[in-house]
Formats: sequence, C-alpha cells, structure tokens
Amino acid sequence: MRSGVIARKLGMTRVFNDAGRHVPVTVLKLDDVQVVSVRNVERDGYTAVQLGAGAAKAKNVSKAMRGHFAKANVLPKSKLAEFRVSDDALLDVGATLSPSHFVAGQKVDVVGTTQGKGFAGAMKRHNFGGLRASHGVSISHRSHGSTGQCQEPGKVFKGKKMAGHMGAVRNTTQNIEVVGVDLEEGVVLLQGAVPGPKGGWVLISDAIKTKLPEGVPFPAALIDGDTADAPVEEAAADDAVTEDAVVAETPAEEAAGDAPAESAEGEGKSDES
Repeated sequence: MRSGVIARKLGMTRVFNDAGRHVPVTVLKLDDVQVVSVRNVERDGYTAVQLGAGAAKAKNVSKAMRGHFAKANVLPKSKLAEFRVSDDALLDVGATLSPSHFVAGQKVDVVGTTQGKGFAGAMKRHNFGGLRASHGVSISHRSHGSTGQCQEPGKVFKGKKMAGHMGAVRNTTQNIEVVGVDLEEGVVLLQGAVPGPKGGWVLISDAIKTKLPEGVPFPAALIDGDTADAPVEEAAADDAVTEDAVVAETPAEEAAGDAPAESAEGEGKSDES
C-alpha cells in the first residue's frame, strides 16, 4: 500500500483526448509535498508517513510545530496529513514527492472538505419534495412538515433530517480517473469534479476498490534524483555508456586525423630537400 499525496485545488478546465472530445478536468497542484515524519511498528504500533505541503510563515506556527519541522529539516508547512502505508512503502524523512507518483488512466480516491452553503432548508439540504402547492398550505410550501409523533415518544429523534447548516463537511469521492500529469507545472489532472473550493486542500490516494495499473512507481516517485522509477535509472545508465564510448573513441579519431597531417608535412620536406 503506497502513500497518498496532499494537493491544492486550483480549479477546473478541459483537455481534448485523442478522439477530439473535450474532457472536464480538475487541476490539483502538488506544492512542495515532503515527508515530515515516519511512523513505525516498534515505536507507534503501525506504519505510516506524515506529509506536509505548502509554505507557512514561522510566526504563524506554534513553537512545538517549529521544533517538529526543524527535527525533520524541512520548512514549516501549511497542511499536514498522515497516510497509512505498508512496511515496504515507508519513505525517508525530507523526501519530496513528484506528480509522477500517479500515472494516466489510474483510479484514485480524493478526500476534501465540501464548500459551505450556510443555512439551507430541507428541500435543498435533503432533497425533500415539499408540501402541496394548493389549498390550505398558505406560505409554507417548502417546509419539511411534521418532525415527530404525538405524546409517545413526545420528542424529535436525533439525526432527523431538518433544515440547518449545509456543506463544510469531509467528503470522499472514489474511483476518479487520472487524465494526465504535468511535471513542469507540478499538477495532476483528474477527470470530473472533486470536493472542495478553489484553493482548498485535498488528499489523493490510490483507489481502494481498483487494482493498481502497471508502471506505477513503488514505493513513490520522488524529486531530486530520488525517484523510484526504474526507467529513469536505465536512462542514466545508457547516458553513462554513451559518454564512455565517446571518450574511448576520441584517441583513435585523433590518431587517425594526425597521421595524414604528418605524412603531408613529410612530403613537403622531401620536396624542399
């Protein structure tokens, strides 16, 4: 089980697929997501990684949290979140996660806080049908109607669907498809909408109801050369072989190029003599 990431919701746009049809996507930016702390079985009883994202001013961070960030040798973060991982998916403290942690076509689960709607009635909040729009209803067409019984039990049960505060609650949307990843901008494009307002923080993790596709980096894709992707290492090895080959060929080429020049000089001297 891999770690998830913390991302900031920038907004929505659209991209065009190979068939020419537009796909609505949500743009999520990974803002310097680093490992702040690691939980292990010996000390904590479980395995997990604590991630931090965004930059926070030191004056706005408590003294205890400043010491927590200093111990990890990272700058103060605006958002902290913890992800449960398997024993073989633990990461080093200070490592920075890359948007290539996810691949196109992969399904993910997104957790966010929905937009607050304020006080809302029963029809808007719970999709009630309302009262009759005819005789005897007067001006209470959109009311929720009766909320309890008579003398027995003589009360309104807890959890009754009524008018009240709507939104601003934790919401999880499952099986959202990853449309693409932009490494230069540091963003991940997810198909459709995700919970939360613009500028809000969301948590992205591998979908629990879908198997991971092939090619997903394990345990994570990191920045600054610490990525776990095998293709990157192979590419680096190929570059090293190419450089060695160039260095090996250089003396032979120089020797081959110097020989005609020496013979030409020798001919000139023989003619002069």
